[in-house]
Amino acid sequence: MITSVPVFIGLTLILFGGCAFMTGQALASTWRPVWQVIPYALLLGAADRFLGFALFGGQLLSLTGWLLDSAVLVAIGLLSWRLTQVRRMADQYPWLYVRTGPFSLRKL
Repeated sequence: MITSVPVFIGLTLILFGGCAFMTGQALASTWRPVWQVIPYALLLGAADRFLGFALFGGQLLSLTGWLLDSAVLVAIGLLSWRLTQVRRMADQYPWLYVRTGPFSLRKL
């Protein structure tokens, strides 16, 4: 499934998690719909599997490994998309919305 826990933390969470976070921010900043995070995160999951295989000798064609990596990256991307969307809505439309938390808005 995964090569090892340190490789998973370093490669999936830190390196590709940062990429997924920036992808979610970029999509939210350009007002793209939330569903577009998913295909990008799936592609990042494939790149993650390849680098794990090429650099650390992990399994390239591991469906469960790819699903695990991709699920983590989708979650990070969706989290980032929502954080950015809420911040942008509150900053751009202060007469309509006020932030009530990092993930929520309230209409005025």
